[in-house]
Amino acid sequence: MTTFQIGKTYTTRSICDYDCIISITVLARTAKTIKAKVRGELKTLRIAEYEGREMVKPWGSYSMAPMIRADDAQ
Repeated sequence: MTTFQIGKTYTTRSICDYDCIISITVLARTAKTIKAKVRGELKTLRIAEYEGREMVKPWGSYSMAPMIRADDAQ
């Protein structure tokens, strides 16, 4: 399974606006959560697993919410 690594930065693009790039930097992790820097603030994000990859929703959960996968590392 592909997992989030401490110290790496992960990015994705907004589904609505191609020019909007969402990024997080993983600062710490447990088995079920990661602590990440999102838009300059520290957030605790819940990890979900899908098709053998970990993923998080840094802006919350809504219909068009961006999802960052562990294989989206820079």
